[in-house]
Amino acid sequence: MPVDHAVIIGAGIAGLTAALSLSRRGISSEIFEQADELTEVGAGLQLSPNASRILAGLGILDTLSKIWLEPESIRLISGSSLRQLAVVPAGKFARQRWGAPYGVLHRTTLQKALLAAVEAEPLCRLHLGMRMEAGPPPSERLADVVIGADGVWSKLRQSIAGGPSPRFSGNIAYRFTIAEDEAPGFLDRTSVSAFLGGSAHLVSYPLKETGSFNMVAITDGNIAPQAWQSEPTAEQRAQLRSRLAGWNAAIVSLLERQPKLTFWPLFETTSGAWQDGRAVLIGDAAHAMMPFAAQGAAMAIEDAYELAACLSDRPVAEALAHFERHRAPRIAKLRQRGAFNRFAYHARGPIRIGRDLVLGLKPPQSLAADLDWIYGYRAMRP
Repeated sequence: MPVDHAVIIGAGIAGLTAALSLSRRGISSEIFEQADELTEVGAGLQLSPNASRILAGLGILDTLSKIWLEPESIRLISGSSLRQLAVVPAGKFARQRWGAPYGVLHRTTLQKALLAAVEAEPLCRLHLGMRMEAGPPPSERLADVVIGADGVWSKLRQSIAGGPSPRFSGNIAYRFTIAEDEAPGFLDRTSVSAFLGGSAHLVSYPLKETGSFNMVAITDGNIAPQAWQSEPTAEQRAQLRSRLAGWNAAIVSLLERQPKLTFWPLFETTSGAWQDGRAVLIGDAAHAMMPFAAQGAAMAIEDAYELAACLSDRPVAEALAHFERHRAPRIAKLRQRGAFNRFAYHARGPIRIGRDLVLGLKPPQSLAADLDWIYGYRAMRP
């Protein structure tokens, strides 16, 4: 076998999926995580069929499907009038069209399911409380490959010649949750809803396992420090209010009365090499992108699974080069889609009017067809 043992830096979604994917191909791994314990972090996430199909192959999906919600649809709604502009069917339709489900869940739910599977796998070993510096950590066995799954602030990336670097995207996420029994009536209990308005949009969906709604408002904003989870200052709250000028009063009121908003500057990475020698980056470490296509977690899962496939039947250097060549075009195309969605979601004036007219003319089947290349993607097998 070209690869016998791997070191993985980071025990998030990318790292745990990589360890599990490697184990399914007989490759052992050690995962190094700087946190002393894997605690609840982040908020809700959407898992589209391209990702859930992989999780099914790894034996994770049955656990998730008992906990998560499969939304009936993905709705685009005017942030000013609350009028539905367009709808993409999900639920049973997603399973039939794309061959796998579309689910919404808390990030912790996915991480716990992956962690349980990793801990039950003899080929995987998890090391917690390991502070990372540039370069691979000391492992129990000689590693054939080192995988950087340590996020947008990756330490391993410093050892990749010509690698990407993080930069502030110009976007801010304001995150919060609402108990379902306290949620206003305009929040749909069965769907993912995206409310669109000038300079901002608001995404909402129910989290079945917590009995709450996951809410995130994304706006353009000023340069922010390297802090991704903090209480917004009075100035930052005022900035959010200014971005909601012209929005429906019920939405503005909902945001203004939230005592616990999380101010989350969104960072992305520049383009650059993902691999060098026997080291490789996956997920946000390689290509952190904006959430305008809701594919961040899905791309981490795809990366991990396809990297394992490449490593299972090629020498390391060849496998890593092949992995980057194979994955880079898809990531680039998704970045373009995200940039287009941002332009469309935050449109103002005549562009907004034109957007609403175009969306109103598109039937659900046509909108679904536009997503076939994302949701219908089938990760390669060895």
